[in-house]
Amino acid sequence: MKTCKACKSEKQNDCFYAHPKASDGFDSTCKECRKERVRANRREKIEYYREYDRLRSNIPKRVLARAEYAKTENGIIACNLGKSAWAERNPKKKAASTAVGNAVRDGKMTKKPCEICGSTKRTHGHHDDYDKVYDVRWLCPQHHRDWHREHGEALNPR
Repeated sequence: MKTCKACKSEKQNDCFYAHPKASDGFDSTCKECRKERVRANRREKIEYYREYDRLRSNIPKRVLARAEYAKTENGIIACNLGKSAWAERNPKKKAASTAVGNAVRDGKMTKKPCEICGSTKRTHGHHDDYDKVYDVRWLCPQHHRDWHREHGEALNPR
């Protein structure tokens, strides 16, 4: 038995992380208090951690590992689950995207070049207002991301 220095409760040793330099071999703070401290630190320094995570995720070996995982059976399943979860959380966005895709497929709308750079590769139909389903601006993936980074979410997103 050991007493946590944060919550002052007495707990079994398996409620503490191992710490090789501690006299008894365990951290002085219980796992639950340690987790909360880590979460609080991340909340307080969220901008630092977002930048750290962004840089870390773009390390070439990590990008390659994600691409390889995406080709595996588990990767395909995970990707499909993610797409389904997004569609459930964003029914209005999904409906608008589907409507534009169907209109393009049926020839009722045509994809246009990116309105910023003129690129014709993989342009996205961006909605400023999801209630106006066919009112889209055509943006390349990079400018679409930039638009959202600058302006945030569109109107009526859900």
